[in-house]
Amino acid sequence: MIWDDTGFLLSKNRYNENSVIAEVFTKVHGKFSGIIFGGTSKKIKNYLQIGNKIHVNFSSKSENKIGYFKIEIQEALSPYFFDNQKKLLCITSAMYLIKLLTAESQKNQHIYHLIEDFYILLKQDDWIKKYIFWELELFKLLGYDLELRKLVDKKIVDNELQYISKSSVEKKVVPNFLIDRDINTNDLTTLLNGLRIVGNYLDKTILKPNNLTHPMSRLNFINSLK
Repeated sequence: MIWDDTGFLLSKNRYNENSVIAEVFTKVHGKFSGIIFGGTSKKIKNYLQIGNKIHVNFSSKSENKIGYFKIEIQEALSPYFFDNQKKLLCITSAMYLIKLLTAESQKNQHIYHLIEDFYILLKQDDWIKKYIFWELELFKLLGYDLELRKLVDKKIVDNELQYISKSSVEKKVVPNFLIDRDINTNDLTTLLNGLRIVGNYLDKTILKPNNLTHPMSRLNFINSLK
């Protein structure tokens, strides 16, 4: 099997003294793993920043064996945010979610374009709010649509509109911006609450039923915002 494609680097792990195993989400072929010979060299290592856009040439003798990548940098996206630790942690979290939740060699151009959109939202002032909706869109593309509007009741509390979860176990206040998406908010406490609510949904609906734990990279990102 031999093919060329463009993709985003999701992960990398040392394979031996000179090589790494990389995982890439490609435009045409979906998520693929491959060995990069010389991946620990200075020249190639500089390309292998998580989230970078690379051109890959993949070759494999058998579908049952791990293949090999030859790579070229197409767009160095992550270094653009080297001076912003919060956004770097967000990149790591987003790429790991895609690595964790997508199936090997399953084409999904919607997710590929969602990664492209991710780098656009990172450059905007309200990037945290947009990232929360980015996660929700990722889950939706994977078949898990959190329709929050159907899960809450409207209440007026102290002359202010609130959305309260319908859960019989625990009543939670859902931030208004998660329901009415046009609402602008830069309040960090409100945004962190939104991230936690989306994280609870991720745990209960996707991770625990598949015996997966909550990604440490996502927790690190959330903690960086506090």
